[in-house]
Amino acid sequence: MKMRILICWMTAALALGASAADKKIVLLAGSVSHGKGEHEFRAGCLALKHCLDQVAGVTSVVHSNGWPSDPAAFAGADAVFMYADGGGGHPAIKPDRLKILNDLAGRGVGIGCAHYAVEVPKGDAGEAMLGWTGGYFETFWSVNPHWDADFLTLPKHPVTRGVKPFKINDEWYFHMRFREGMRGVTPILSAVPPEKTMNRADGPHSGNPDVRASVSRRDPQHVMWVSERQGGGRGFGFTGGHFHRNWGDENFRRVVLNGILWIAKMEVPSQGVQSVLTPEQLAANVDDKKK
Repeated sequence: MKMRILICWMTAALALGASAADKKIVLLAGSVSHGKGEHEFRAGCLALKHCLDQVAGVTSVVHSNGWPSDPAAFAGADAVFMYADGGGGHPAIKPDRLKILNDLAGRGVGIGCAHYAVEVPKGDAGEAMLGWTGGYFETFWSVNPHWDADFLTLPKHPVTRGVKPFKINDEWYFHMRFREGMRGVTPILSAVPPEKTMNRADGPHSGNPDVRASVSRRDPQHVMWVSERQGGGRGFGFTGGHFHRNWGDENFRRVVLNGILWIAKMEVPSQGVQSVLTPEQLAANVDDKKK
């Protein structure tokens, strides 16, 4: 009897130890935005959580509708992933929130941003984003057209494990503002946008002479990148994610899941994160966007 109790106690202790060692991923989903099937931040984060929860050694939590009210929301986090509206409505741009994330980044916590969340105002927020992720959408420099990005080749990197070349339509932002000399930044998804992406007039999100010249030269544009910070922190930016349906694409989903593990300093599986999302699971949790 005593031996059986001892074995049970040791088993429980080992289980608790493994749980305590789990990497904690905090997914921050923005407030309701856009039309049905677009900017489904909550449903997208919950879909990613469903996939992450199948990975051994991962604990994930979703905070919906913008910046969490719980001051302990980021306690113990190994990575923070933000999928939300950006610009002046970005949930992280208030000075006290920038400080919280700067402190987390300074302690080595990974930070990833998807779609509109890669855009912040130029200045303090822009400099913070350069530090966290290595790049960001800068108005009057970057653009946000819808186009079919054809990722013909992929670099060798843990984030691309198991990801095959793919082509998909999204609002792929490009011509990002990166760190000077791409210091510590590695492009992950790059494609050459068609000339029609420059059909709009110049504006804060639509075009400018620099990006027009770049598209005319057929420069590859980086729409996902990863970065490393001094002190060992990691980050990434992913400009896709406008259409919720795209999370159903295995390669689209896997490269982001891999990125989240990588910024949390987890070993990415040799074939990448394996996950399945049924149409029913993908459709679950979408926001009620009645007119």
